Amino acid sequence: MPASLCLIIATFLWGSSFIALKYAVDFYDPALVIFLRMLTTLISCAFLWRWVKRFQYQSGDWKYLLSMSLAEPCLYFLFEGYALQNTSASQAGVLVSCLPIIIAVLAFYILKEQLSKAILVGFSLCIAGSILLTLFSPSSAHAPNPVLGNFLEFLAMVCAAYYSVSLKYLSARYGPLSLIALQGISGTLFFLPFLFFVEMPEVHNSNAIVNILYLGTFVTLGGYGLYNYALSQVSVLTAAAYSNLIPIFSLLLSAIILGEELNADQWISIALVFAGIMVSQRHKSTQLGNEPVDKNTGQSA
Repeated sequence: MPASLCLIIATFLWGSSFIALKYAVDFYDPALVIFLRMLTTLISCAFLWRWVKRFQYQSGDWKYLLSMSLAEPCLYFLFEGYALQNTSASQAGVLVSCLPIIIAVLAFYILKEQLSKAILVGFSLCIAGSILLTLFSPSSAHAPNPVLGNFLEFLAMVCAAYYSVSLKYLSARYGPLSLIALQGISGTLFFLPFLFFVEMPEVHNSNAIVNILYLGTFVTLGGYGLYNYALSQVSVLTAAAYSNLIPIFSLLLSAIILGEELNADQWISIALVFAGIMVSQRHKSTQLGNEPVDKNTGQSA
C-alpha cells in the first residue's frame, strides 16, 4: 500500500479518535478508558505475534524505546484523556495542527534536520493561533474548562512529536506491529496503578465500551500500524505534514456526529493556525542525521 494512502487513512482514524474518546470519557474516568484501550491493543497484538516478533534490537535502543513509550502512549494518552474532559473534540482536533511544527523543532535537535525561517515563522503563528483559540473558547457542555483542556492537549502534541521523531530513528530495525505491541505493554502497565485511585462505575455503558474497543483496535492498532509503516518509507517531516488532515477530519466528524459549533473568533484563530502551517510547508528538508537527502527534491530518501 502506498505510504501516502496509509497516512491518509491513519489521519482519518486519528481524527475520529477525538469523538470516540469524548464519548468514552463522558462516562468512564480517562485513566480507565486508556487502560482498557491499551489492554485491547495488547490482546490484539497477541494474536498477531508472528508479525510482532519481527525486530532487531541494537545496543542502546532501550533508551529510545523507553522514552518513546513514556511519551506515547503513557503521557500522551494521559494528557489527551483529561484534556477531552475539559475541552471539545473539535478544539482538541484543531490543536493537532501544531504537531508538524513541533516535530520539525524536535527533528532539529534529535535528527539534525535543519530549521528554516519558514519553520520558525510558522511555529510562531501556530502558537499564537492556539493561544487565541484557547482565549476565545467559551465554556459549554462540551468544553467546561477549555483553557485547561487545550493546554493539556498541547502537551499531548509535544509527546506525540517526540514519539514520531523517535519512531523514525527506530523504524529501520523494528516492524510497525513490534512498536505497537510495545505501546500496548507500556500503556497497560502505566495506567494499571491509576485504577486504584479512580471510582469504578457500578453500571456500564455499551456505547462507551464500543468506542473503547474501536480506539484499541482501529485507532491504535490500525492507525498507528499504518503510520509506523509509512514512516519507514518517507521522511518524518513528510509524514508530519499529513497530520494537518487530522483537525479537518475531526471538525467534520464533530459537526456531523456531536453537533459541535465554532464561533467567529475561534474560526479566526483556526485560520491563524493553518496560516502558520502553510508557511511552515515552504520549508525544504536539507539534512537528516540518519537519512540521505535527495539533492533534486531536498527531501529525505
